[in-house]
Amino acid sequence: MNDPEDLPPEPEPAVARLLECPSWLYLLREFDTLYRQGSAGGSRLIRSHRKRVRDTLSAIVEANPIVTVRPAEPKPVVSHLPRALDLGERGAMRDMARAVSRVADRLTWEYGYQSVPRHLARKYAYCEVLGPRGPLVSDRLVLGFVLFAPATTYPQHSHEEIEESYISVAGAWSENDVAVHAPGSLILNRPGDERRITTADLDPCLLAYAWTGSEGRLAAPTMKFSSNRRNRISKGI
Repeated sequence: MNDPEDLPPEPEPAVARLLECPSWLYLLREFDTLYRQGSAGGSRLIRSHRKRVRDTLSAIVEANPIVTVRPAEPKPVVSHLPRALDLGERGAMRDMARAVSRVADRLTWEYGYQSVPRHLARKYAYCEVLGPRGPLVSDRLVLGFVLFAPATTYPQHSHEEIEESYISVAGAWSENDVAVHAPGSLILNRPGDERRITTADLDPCLLAYAWTGSEGRLAAPTMKFSSNRRNRISKGI
């Protein structure tokens, strides 16, 4: 008899409600677990952020939204996703990694730029699970994943009017060269905070993220890159 973990995901209707799509529902439950059971590390700001995420997510799940899967848009970095999920399933984030694997073929990976910087084209992509561009549409909360190849540097940037948190599913990463964050760790960025992300030399890094902010800003996020030569505004993660 096959182990249930080895069985392929059940096919889902082309147009359906969340409660008719177990794989998406279980993935959202894993997000809820991350923001309900994880530690705030004694931080009032992180505690408040966690509560906003899970309360908004609970209301969205209760409303049983429509699931609309967009066409896949393969990106070079997605070739690292199997390795990231293998790493995730070996550690503290195993349940989330397994939930992602069940919908991996239905994730739509994007750059978030009209013209992606050349050095990032093979090293990075993100996908929304819940949000204005996700298969689960929401204008109140954005949930998704960012995938980085090994030895990636994502340049210094900030987001206006968006509060965001990142939790490592697989791989180690550093923000602003301050600390190394292992799987399961959470980092909170307040609106306007500048950060630079680097990843380990040998393994990819998969981050789960949550964005909160106004409906208008979540629907049309902006990003400010910082450099010694110029600042420019782009749309994206």
